[in-house]
Amino acid sequence: MIEGVGRMNVDIFARDLMTTDVICISPEADLIDVIREMIDCNYSCMVVVENDIPVGIITERDIVRLMGKIMINKTESPVQVVNVMSVPLATITEDTTLFEALVISSTRKIRHLPVVNETGILLGLLTETDLAKAHFKIFDKQRDIIEHSVSARTQELQQANEQLRSLSMIDALTGLGNRRAMEVDLEHTHVQAVRYSRSYTVALFDIDFFKLYNDSYGHKAGDEALRLVSEHLLASIRKCDRLYRYGGEEILMLLPETSLYGALILVDRTLASFAALNIPHEKSPFGFVTMSCGVASQTEENGYDRWDGLVDLADRGLYASKNSGRNRVTIIPPEDAIDDNVPRMHGNSP
Repeated sequence: MIEGVGRMNVDIFARDLMTTDVICISPEADLIDVIREMIDCNYSCMVVVENDIPVGIITERDIVRLMGKIMINKTESPVQVVNVMSVPLATITEDTTLFEALVISSTRKIRHLPVVNETGILLGLLTETDLAKAHFKIFDKQRDIIEHSVSARTQELQQANEQLRSLSMIDALTGLGNRRAMEVDLEHTHVQAVRYSRSYTVALFDIDFFKLYNDSYGHKAGDEALRLVSEHLLASIRKCDRLYRYGGEEILMLLPETSLYGALILVDRTLASFAALNIPHEKSPFGFVTMSCGVASQTEENGYDRWDGLVDLADRGLYASKNSGRNRVTIIPPEDAIDDNVPRMHGNSP
């Protein structure tokens, strides 16, 4: 058996994978010197720190983007790192699991994850390469155990398959992120929002009269309708937004750095364009498949200590949409986040 590979991936933490030899620079560092050092030493990134706390990062991607702007716009090159570094910075803790790190890296398309302790001090760096190596070790586990005796193979192969399933981030039916990946993404997004005083918004979608649709057209058609909904939502969001199958026919949309009313515009447009697809639904009063939605936003002034409170608030909005005629979105303003005030309504005409 390969050393360490037999453990469940939940026992593989960032501290087991990270490199502690991290190249750090200050925000005031001269950009030309930084670029020269990255080229000479073949560094893919440098972490920007203040008082040992990471505040940004300079990557090869940042340098390429900068060069493109200079060449296209004929602008002067900035002189300090602070003018170019990527912010806000996504960090993880040393207790972050392999699965959690994979979710954060893949959903945000991040190749470098600084690892910090509970006070925010930089401990190390976890790269996309580190994650890939750890992931492939688990796949190698399968190949290794096949070489064992037949009597031992079944039990170990079952364990290896469990490990691979536990690393899955995708819902098989819809192709969206699954519930477990959603919880990791929301937890990390919420912690970062609270730490750096950022905002984010969640929207919870539900297909109207879906049980009646299944009863009328069959579960196979219901699955196809759910896939069509997922495809439409994927085509409607920005690159930075994420979609997850929340449960059943409910889908959660995570909108980072988005205000409540910015989300409202996107969701309202999405519901209208979906209804315009005119997917037949004879048991619906509309005559076609529609969706309802609830939207809630986490802000610095009015927010929750945990992400699940915000999702519950969006669920209240969804419930209000259902009770108010469906095919609409209900938003609950941040000032109503802590109590049960009547939510503000915004609907599409039936």
